Formats: sequence, structure tokens, C-alpha cells
Amino acid sequence: MKTLIRADSSSTIGLGHIMRDLVLAKSFEGEVFFACQNLEGNIIASIPYEVKILKSNDAEELIALIKALHVKLLVIDHYGIDAHFERSVKEATGVKILSFDDTYQAHHCDILLNHNLSANAARYTNLVPKTCELRCGSVYTLIREEFKLEKEKSCEKIYDVLVAMGGTDASNITLSILKTLPKSLHVSVLTTSANAHLHELQNYTQDKPNIALHVNSNEVAKLLHQSRLAIVTPSVMVHEVLFMEIPFIAIKVASNQDDIFAYLQAQEYTVLEAFNDALLKNEIQRLFQ
Repeated sequence: MKTLIRADSSSTIGLGHIMRDLVLAKSFEGEVFFACQNLEGNIIASIPYEVKILKSNDAEELIALIKALHVKLLVIDHYGIDAHFERSVKEATGVKILSFDDTYQAHHCDILLNHNLSANAARYTNLVPKTCELRCGSVYTLIREEFKLEKEKSCEKIYDVLVAMGGTDASNITLSILKTLPKSLHVSVLTTSANAHLHELQNYTQDKPNIALHVNSNEVAKLLHQSRLAIVTPSVMVHEVLFMEIPFIAIKVASNQDDIFAYLQAQEYTVLEAFNDALLKNEIQRLFQ
């Protein structure tokens, strides 16, 4: 069976869609292809499958590709694709569609996947076809294999805090967080070359021996395991932090994080609705007193 995954990454969109799609892709039998636009700051080069470059996010271009490849399953992980788009593709190709969703939008698909811990299948009533298979909640959470392997190991804690505000940190708050943290703490920072503010981070950290900046790291699970506390966004990363059982502070930076933010808040985890240096200082002092 041939599977086509439609997803994008960029310095604006972020990298999370592609990262979770790569986990899902391992579960498919047969050939797997990705269809991506060549956007600025993308991680297409890191995708270990054949990637078909799209010139646009146009339904007709995707339909033509599906027909040319004889695709049987289309995975859509894209905020720019809605139910109308999906219906057009379905009617033109007859392909089976699996759609990712984490903001409770309408979809015209055969399978709806919301792998967030907070996912509520009941909220999709009247949003998807009655025949749609709903895959919602923690049983479907996509955890990268590296985290499963790392969790089995014993590990020395060499960092007080790990800061990971997304591979692109489109909101540019990593630097603000670093300036807020006490200089007595040993800090690990995760980012990628897709971060438009990388040069600022490099300049800030180069003369600070207590801060280790990791760019495009292949040891994310290990670095997390080596940390006493993580500062992250309430997104895909928080699933991995919870899996590793590391204490954390989650700072919301985008509206698509509203649902999991509310879930974490209801479960009495430490969350901030937006970056606030005074509140963050208070939480850090409380945790490290």
C-alpha cells in the first residue's frame, strides 16, 4: 500500500507536524511518501522518505500527485487544509484519508487522529462524517522511539533546566527565558537551524558557561533525561516530557495550544498563559528553593 503524508514545516509553522508524522509513518506498511511545500526554514532534508515538492497548497496539485503515485492512504497534518479541501480530494481520488486535528475543526475524513492527552472524542460530534473512526486521547499519543529507549536507562542529572520552546521558536521567547533564569543554574537549550533568532541566541550564550546551546541535536531524549526541570510549550513536546516524568513549566505561545494548556491547568500542572518574567521567576524560585 502507498501512503502519502501531506505536511509542511517552516520557521513560521514550526517543525512539530513533520516530527509527529515521522513517528506515525513507521507504523505503515508499504511505500511512504511526503508531500511538502519548500518553505523557508523547512526540515525536508531530515525526512527519511521520498519527498514530493508541491508548488502550492492547492487541492488540484495534490489530487494530481495522488493519482500519479496511486496512493491508497492520504495523511493530512496541516492547518491550511479544511473539510472542503478534503472532500474535494476524496471525491476526485477515492483515497482513504486520515486527518490530524488538535483544535476541534470540521474534517471530511475516514480517520480522525487527535493524539493529545486532552483529546475528547465527544467534541467531534457533527464535525466529521458519522462513519469516521475517531482515534483520540493518550492511547494514541505518538512518542518517538528514542524517548522509549532513553527512559529505560539510568541517568545523571547534569542540567537544572532544559529550555525547549519549539524547533523554530517563532514567538522568540527563549532569549527572554534565559535572561530570567538565575545565573547559578545550569541550563540546556534546544533549538534548530530553522530558528530565525538563532544568531541572537548564539551571541547571548557564547560567554555564559552555565548555558549549553544545542542546535539540531540528535539527543533530545537524553538531554531531557539529564535535566531536573523542563520549560516547554504545551504542544507535542509536553507529551514527551510527561512520558519521561520530568517536572515542567509549560508556557503557551500559540492559540492551537489552548486545549492542552487548559487540560494541564485543570490537572494542576505548572502552566503560564503567556511569558511573564515575574511569574516565571517565582516558579523557578519555588522549585529550586
